[in-house]
Amino acid sequence: MLPNTPPQRQQHGVALFVVIVFVMLSMLLALWASRTSLFNEMVVGNDADYQRAFEAAQALIQDAELDIRGEKADGSACTGAGDVCRTTTTDKIPLEAKDIGLLLATLDQQTEKCRNGLCAKRLDKQDFWNNTDETKGLTLAQMAVATVGARYGKFTGAALGSTEKPADPILADTSAANRGGWYWIEVLPYDESSKSSGLIVGGPSNLLPLNLTPSVVYRITALAYGRKPNTMVVLQQTYAQQRLKD
Repeated sequence: MLPNTPPQRQQHGVALFVVIVFVMLSMLLALWASRTSLFNEMVVGNDADYQRAFEAAQALIQDAELDIRGEKADGSACTGAGDVCRTTTTDKIPLEAKDIGLLLATLDQQTEKCRNGLCAKRLDKQDFWNNTDETKGLTLAQMAVATVGARYGKFTGAALGSTEKPADPILADTSAANRGGWYWIEVLPYDESSKSSGLIVGGPSNLLPLNLTPSVVYRITALAYGRKPNTMVVLQQTYAQQRLKD
């Protein structure tokens, strides 16, 4: 006679269901981790591209300052030929009061009020880099032209390096109008009385003579594109070239 055996329990698939739930949760966790990692990578990549474009815009500001001062990057007097140092360029940085009126009259005849990187004061839409409608003012497409704006090193001779070893990969890319960077210098004349006026530095009792020669202040607008299609940085700076005392 066979010994008594306990009755067998019927399997209802509960264990399988639990396993499937855990597998699905693991898959969701892995998917969430991958998407989070991808998002963080995109954020870091966009920020890095913006920082590169920002540095390129700063380099354009400095290049424009050298253009105004007629200097090379090492501080020596700029010498060159053609556009470099504006040796044979029609439009030049005004050096005397009589040059200001002639330059502004010439620039005022241009559709964009700009030529060879020099501009008269903009009176219409100021942020032209955000404008695509010509009926609302100047557009970026009109300003980012070789005869209107200035590329890095065009008037200072600053080296861009070679294709294999560019000094700045962003500024070295001039393959299209929306690549690399541009700068524009607005010539803003001051009244002659500004020569004897003072600039407050540290309080009303501490006045620094402007000593402008000629009586002009420049507003520099620099625009640089990133390596990604939607990255663009615009910087503006007001620059006053003071006369050094003997």
